[in-house]
Amino acid sequence: MRLLNITARKLRSICVLICINLLNGCGGSGGQSPILGTPVVSTPPQVILTVPANTNPIVTGVANNMAISAKFNRNMNSATLNTSTFLINCPSGTPITGTVKYNNLNQTATFQQTSSLPVNSICTATITTGVADTNGIQMASEYIWSFNTSNITTIGPTITATNPLISPLQTGICLSQPVSVTFSKSMDALTITSSSFYINSPTFAGSISYNDLTNTATFTPLAYTASTVYSVNLTNGIKDTDGNALLATSFTFQTGTLACNHAAVVDLHSIASYGAFGGNAGVTNSGINTIINGDLGTTAACTLFTGFHQGSTIYTETTLNIGNVTGHIYCGPPAPGTDATLALATTATNDAIAAYHTLSILPIGHVINGELGLITLAPAVYSTGSSFIISAGNLTLDAGGNPDAEWIFIIPSTLTVDTFKQVILSNGAQAKNVYWQVGSAATIGYGSNMVGTIIASSGVTFSTVGQTNQTTLIGRAIGLYASVTMTNTTIVSP
Repeated sequence: MRLLNITARKLRSICVLICINLLNGCGGSGGQSPILGTPVVSTPPQVILTVPANTNPIVTGVANNMAISAKFNRNMNSATLNTSTFLINCPSGTPITGTVKYNNLNQTATFQQTSSLPVNSICTATITTGVADTNGIQMASEYIWSFNTSNITTIGPTITATNPLISPLQTGICLSQPVSVTFSKSMDALTITSSSFYINSPTFAGSISYNDLTNTATFTPLAYTASTVYSVNLTNGIKDTDGNALLATSFTFQTGTLACNHAAVVDLHSIASYGAFGGNAGVTNSGINTIINGDLGTTAACTLFTGFHQGSTIYTETTLNIGNVTGHIYCGPPAPGTDATLALATTATNDAIAAYHTLSILPIGHVINGELGLITLAPAVYSTGSSFIISAGNLTLDAGGNPDAEWIFIIPSTLTVDTFKQVILSNGAQAKNVYWQVGSAATIGYGSNMVGTIIASSGVTFSTVGQTNQTTLIGRAIGLYASVTMTNTTIVSP
């Protein structure tokens, strides 16, 4: 009986892979769904990360001017996050006054106290059940954590990385290369302006953006002059979220004579071999016809893989969730995870974060208002004010005969592909040259055919539990800080 089961699995894998290879020639699924849109999440939202951290024993030595923050697992209704639902008592029973801000890009609420917290005191932070997500679903229970303050204030922010490098002098910089500066802590984006972050002078033409996820500010110029030395200036007007000023800094670089070429600019390093990677939260399969043609990984324990097997090694697989992994599986102990497999998974997630950062600082070529369906796009870097969705019809990527053509989509919020939609590769376009950098979560509807490397801060979801329609991705599904979930999904790493 075990032999028959294994044979059946292999037959399913072969059949699905044959279908994928025939997909372009057959024109894909072409079917239409009577039900459009993605499923509404019905589970309560959760806090997944706090600053200071929620540990036992509690964190000690917390600076008394540190802002307190909580990151959620999905987009929240900012109107429900205020000083009535996000409370700080320090010490216990003594409420602290302040303001609450919510950042939709990284799904984080921050409590900034009006004055410094009492020194050497145990403080308690509470997120109440009055907090709700954008679907109106409230927290199931209060989230409470504690920490112990010190008698010191936080030091000011420092610069941890720049592109181009501060030293030695970087030469040959292409003629529209963005300048990025990464800080040691979360910064107040409102203080990063053309007056506090500029090249040569505040009048130099360009745009400024700040990425909360990576603590990185980026100056994107309209154009440089060839063979010219430029000075990058950051003033003490730039402050962190605790109000501490940056030490004024400047550095120089020299341009070359060539225009920027984005071909091969994204080096995925070790994450390139993965079909799916579930950050520190694992990967879940809920279908019997799931195949990952590539590696599978997470920095969490192997127990956070559900519904997979690699060879004879089973990862919580039943007759209702069968997923074949043709590559290797990397995760942490307990067995079959080891310190060695965890180290490889950690390297992969670091490479994914680096690729995400590289994508985020590319200069934008075109801004599109949300809908990508029923249009044809030439190779370029595309962005939007919030989210991208493919719902009106299929999206076509036309390489114009250039096999090295690249499409890069920089998405501040969510990516949604409705059911039975396709991204069509035309005139030499290749899936390996398509990238989706997603600031929040990516959702791929059942029966869809997607292409490209998806790197999403809040994870990737394929199909819907209970659906039998096969969903395909010729590419990679990478969740940086959340899981990847799938039902009857085939992923082929290009």
